[in-house]
Amino acid sequence: MSRAAEESNRRMLRARDAMDRAYAQPMDVPSLARIAHVSEAHFTRTFRATFGETPHRYLQRRRVERAMSLLRDTDLSVTDICYRVGFGSPGTFSRTFRDIVGRSPRTYRREAVVTGVPTCFAMAWMRPSA
Repeated sequence: MSRAAEESNRRMLRARDAMDRAYAQPMDVPSLARIAHVSEAHFTRTFRATFGETPHRYLQRRRVERAMSLLRDTDLSVTDICYRVGFGSPGTFSRTFRDIVGRSPRTYRREAVVTGVPTCFAMAWMRPSA
């Protein structure tokens, strides 16, 4: 791998790590591009080429993954979970959750079964696809 490709990957990882850390905070492409020290257009194009999805979709998926965990492990209302993971409205949350997981948050909660499987295996098995 060339030095330029390594540096590009490092920049994209820096931005993705920021999304992972602060997934519940409002984030936009300009701020993520600043973290990666590249232009907005270059950031979006390179992020997609590196990780296989747009920055917006990656952030949505991270939020939904966290919501899945909260739905399984807490008694918080769906609305509380929606705002806790960074969505601005319950409608957008439900629609995005259904698009990624294939069922509504309420249905997911009802059907989620707590098992004796280690968390790392459960998370890998239940991770929504891109």
